[in-house]
Amino acid sequence: MALTDAAIRKAKVKEKPYMIKDERGLYIEIRPSGRRFWRLRCWEDGKEKKKSLGEYPAVSLAQARQLRDDIKSSGPLAGGTVTFKDLAEEWLEKRKKPTCVPKYIRDLSYRMDTFLFPYIGGNDVRSISAPALLTVLRKIEAEGLHETAHRVHQLVGQVMRYGVATGRCDRDISADLRGALMPPQVTHRAAIIDPQGIRGLVRAVGDLSSVVVRHALLVGIYTFVRPGELRKMEWSEIDGDLWRIPAEKMKMRRSHLVPLSLQAVDSLERVRLFSGGGKYVFPSIRTSERPMSDGTVNAALRRMGYEKKEVTGHGFRAMASTILNENGWPPDVIERQLAHVEKNTVRAAYNHAEYLDKRREMMQWWADWLDGVRF
Repeated sequence: MALTDAAIRKAKVKEKPYMIKDERGLYIEIRPSGRRFWRLRCWEDGKEKKKSLGEYPAVSLAQARQLRDDIKSSGPLAGGTVTFKDLAEEWLEKRKKPTCVPKYIRDLSYRMDTFLFPYIGGNDVRSISAPALLTVLRKIEAEGLHETAHRVHQLVGQVMRYGVATGRCDRDISADLRGALMPPQVTHRAAIIDPQGIRGLVRAVGDLSSVVVRHALLVGIYTFVRPGELRKMEWSEIDGDLWRIPAEKMKMRRSHLVPLSLQAVDSLERVRLFSGGGKYVFPSIRTSERPMSDGTVNAALRRMGYEKKEVTGHGFRAMASTILNENGWPPDVIERQLAHVEKNTVRAAYNHAEYLDKRREMMQWWADWLDGVRF
């Protein structure tokens, strides 16, 4: 008889683990702790194997059945040897979706092709040991790429956990390497955070000859959004004194509201005379059909005499955050304006509404403060 969700929920805990069968080799194991795990019986090379499909209810009854069917269906991953490359490429394919940033997928693919596939790509995923993985990661560290080593370690963990969930590997061996890697060196975006330095910066920006570039930097300083969000700003996103950035343009894929100070609105009105007839507020110098290059802001800073180690467009965020924190603005309000989104979606929605008025006040204070040091 097939299992039901009601039967799983009502299953009593016993002193010893026991199982309740579903169909086609699928069953759920009830532990004395009350936890419930999906298992699948199947045959490989004439031997019975038990595959782990995840824990209920994180993996639902319907999902467990789908995993069972996927494993038992024909294909290179249905049975026999599954290489790490097979599993990783399947996992990566499932990461591709309309809301996913293309660069994110390219970065994952590059790490696989460069740091993993040449060494463990052809290995049976079940045969890869923690020491073998550590050897691969040590090669990356030896090149001085400590942050990359940590990211590759995380990537292997994601692939392995997918393998456990789909019954292609027994456990995530990357978990055994916690603490085994050298800590990555923490680096901060170059930023000017002292009032005297900020005075020189905003004055230098005001002297730029290109109207579009000048106001791109000013709006960037006033709003302290990420450079990619700034350069892709569209006129259709401006609603009076509010900039509504759609989710697909945001790093965390959640829409973001940016209150515009009087000074920011003035900058936009001045640049409208040059680009108001097109789609983008700050278009490319070659065509109004594309936004300005991602290097335009930093190139302007270099022409102004600022070196890369002194300030970047991304550094405007640290600059504003430092001054706002030093002047007593609530950290939650600052973080929300920086679009450092709360992971708890209920709280995030609450904060979105709760802080908008306060953020309006803060953004105007910031623009007034800038005027105070500039003049």
